[in-house]
Amino acid sequence: MDTLTHALSGALVGRLLAPSASPSVLSPPRVRTWQVVAAGFLAAAFPDMDFVLGYISELTYLRGHRGLTHSILLLPLWGLLLAWLFSRLLRPPGVAARPDWKAFYAVSCAALAIHIAGDLITQFGTMILAPLSDRRFGIGTTFIIDLVFTGLIVAGLIASACWRRSKLPAAVSLVLLAGWVGVGWIGRGEAVEAARAYAARQGIPVVAVDAAPRPASPFNWTAIVFDGERYHYAHINTRRSEPLPLTGDDNFIRRFSAPYLPVAMAQWENTPMFGGDPATAAVARAVWDSPQFAFYRWFAMFPVLDQASAGSQPGSGCAGFRDLRFDTPGRASFGFRYGLCREAADAPWRLYAEAENGRRWVDDANLAVGADPGAAQAGTAGHPARAAAR
Repeated sequence: MDTLTHALSGALVGRLLAPSASPSVLSPPRVRTWQVVAAGFLAAAFPDMDFVLGYISELTYLRGHRGLTHSILLLPLWGLLLAWLFSRLLRPPGVAARPDWKAFYAVSCAALAIHIAGDLITQFGTMILAPLSDRRFGIGTTFIIDLVFTGLIVAGLIASACWRRSKLPAAVSLVLLAGWVGVGWIGRGEAVEAARAYAARQGIPVVAVDAAPRPASPFNWTAIVFDGERYHYAHINTRRSEPLPLTGDDNFIRRFSAPYLPVAMAQWENTPMFGGDPATAAVARAVWDSPQFAFYRWFAMFPVLDQASAGSQPGSGCAGFRDLRFDTPGRASFGFRYGLCREAADAPWRLYAEAENGRRWVDDANLAVGADPGAAQAGTAGHPARAAAR
């Protein structure tokens, strides 16, 4: 989820946990409603402070994002730190004494928890067991930007502002959020079942089957089957019986949703993980197995060859991969496309990222950090497609 949605969800939790009535300024220092809501807002935004890892290096951010600050094991400690800070920063006007940190501990922990939950429902992956494990967990029910999800939070906050003495709007909003995630869970199950049915009809051996959430509807999915060598995938809407027609005046939500066809009309594509050209497939496999590419083996869920070229000398060339998780219809470019090049079989690999304006070389002194086989296996153990590819 985007950081603003996370922060707003924390504010909603803060409204639910806020005291029912504000005390007089003459009473012992207690927290006011605005303080708890502000604490929830700030605490729920806190885990995304790991963006600072990007100032160290690009790969440090890729490996560390949704790591330590998103850990359920470290949540009590982060909650304690934030509660201590809030007790000093969120002091009511005209009150000399600061509120005790204990008054902010519950809301800090709850806001951190709802942030972690908000990331878990996406498919990007969250290292909830850091620092003991770098395995990424994700339920994958919800696209990373969901306007209905964010709208339910905003509606709950507006209703809470209108009925200031009642916690009911916040409670109802949180229940509706859980229900909306449940709708996505149903859509995911339907997409996975559609993929299994297609594989059965076509006689495709199933090593892994999954579905990636897509924007605009909880029933828009990319259904994916991996047979050990090739990915078979289709962009589907599990509840649509007819294609969605488009006109030039349609809004952006309808344009985002139109590429997803009814299951019965799905246009299945298939692509080899290492490409169809034997000459470049050898380069692609060499790149994939390289210790310098361990970070991408750990990161990608549905890795597929993006482009490859054989060099003039044996063992040389370039190969790059992309992740089908991020192949969204209608997008001109895809994120997280990385590859390696070398000029000879005994030359070192050089990392590059594929961007809209062409290839960009990535110089990272910590490139080989992810080469530890144990670390790489920790990332692949949870997904059969990556494990089989290795």
